[in-house]
Amino acid sequence: MMVATDAYPLIDYPDLDRVMLYRPGERITAGRFLAEAQYLADLLVGLQPDRPPTAAPVLNLCQDRYRFMVGLAAAAQSGNVSLLPSNHADDTLRHLLECFPDTVCLHDQVEWTLPAPQLAYPTAVPALSSAEAIPAVAGAQQVAFVFTSGSTGRPVPHAKTWGKLVRNVRGAQTALGLDGAVSIVGTVPPQHMFGLESTVLLCMLGGCPLWSGRPFYPADIVAALAEMPEPRMLVTTPFHLQSLLDSGLAIPPIAHLLLATAPLDRALAERAERQLAAPLREIYGCTETGQIATRRPVESLDWTLFPGVLLEVDPLPDDQAADATESGVFRASGGHIEVPIRLADRLDVLSDGRFRLLGRLADQVNIAGKRSALSALTAQLKEIPGVTDGVFFQPDPLPDQAIPRLCALVVAPERTRAEILSALRLRVDPVFLPRPLILVDALPYNETGKLPRAQLQARLDRYRESLKP
Repeated sequence: MMVATDAYPLIDYPDLDRVMLYRPGERITAGRFLAEAQYLADLLVGLQPDRPPTAAPVLNLCQDRYRFMVGLAAAAQSGNVSLLPSNHADDTLRHLLECFPDTVCLHDQVEWTLPAPQLAYPTAVPALSSAEAIPAVAGAQQVAFVFTSGSTGRPVPHAKTWGKLVRNVRGAQTALGLDGAVSIVGTVPPQHMFGLESTVLLCMLGGCPLWSGRPFYPADIVAALAEMPEPRMLVTTPFHLQSLLDSGLAIPPIAHLLLATAPLDRALAERAERQLAAPLREIYGCTETGQIATRRPVESLDWTLFPGVLLEVDPLPDDQAADATESGVFRASGGHIEVPIRLADRLDVLSDGRFRLLGRLADQVNIAGKRSALSALTAQLKEIPGVTDGVFFQPDPLPDQAIPRLCALVVAPERTRAEILSALRLRVDPVFLPRPLILVDALPYNETGKLPRAQLQARLDRYRESLKP
């Protein structure tokens, strides 16, 4: 279709009869998707007929990926902005509604007790004629606020325009070598930046058909893959991938593996490529920048920037330099990035423009004048034979502690605490040995495969309570 030079199609499907979404026993074409998005847009307007017709926020809480995508499209084509929170905790959502008082909540599972008008996604959408044309959205139109948790615990919004999201997807297709459509199964929530970019937007703007569900357990992932035509791409996290490989289930052929959200062990990447006979690529980025780099760990540990993205360094004042990097803090700009963004990671930029990730700035610990990174200590822990998972973290200090001792949660069914500590003494400086080291059945991963520090602290608190007489 022809659109103005400063506008982009809402979806990129030359044939509206082409299947865009797969659900159990159902195939949804691009034309049906557009018709349902217009139907939902009319319902949203009808919910608050007196509010301004545009620029009113829609809090999209839909769990089903198809319904989420229809909600995103309905808001965009009617000129509204979608709010995509980092989690669905009641306190988080209420704070968000205080900041955006005219918000309408769109949901598809439960009735939320939130102080805002709510629209439950219709369980039975009337028969709709397929759309005959694809709407266009102005490139400068702000279509979403994606939220991070923020250093104070309050959600922080990051604005996304349609034009930047379109260029984001174009850059990903080039960087990942996706020169044709692939069928996507994703395990990450659509509200998360990685899930938004690599499942929802790649479907809408990359012509890649999508599985509507959000499988969590290995059997669900296998069932979803089996429903999708080849070639397939699994968009997931290291946690979900590890569980899938350990399940012993027969996994349908996969052409591409795409991972993000948490550090990936090279051994797991090698095992996945060997077992699934598919290239595994990782995405580097954050909510503020979106995806900006990729790598294939079995070939190189260095990251390659997306087309047009640049890294620049800000020197730090002398009194801060020792706590960050030797050269400063890096900013990412260019390409699809809205404004230059400071990165929260320590980088080593190579002469050819690629970079190596050295760890999080906040990951550094200093105990008795000795420095290390929690990620490096965790890597050493996980290399001990018999340790199947584990993590170091720095807990809240006790009342009599100026600097808290490190703690480690470890999954090692066949090893004792003493054996693991003995092995650690051979690998790390004694000042970094965890006190305590807690053996657990599993680590408290969240739905995006991350380990929230609050959950780690809660596990330590329960351990301390269990020791009291």
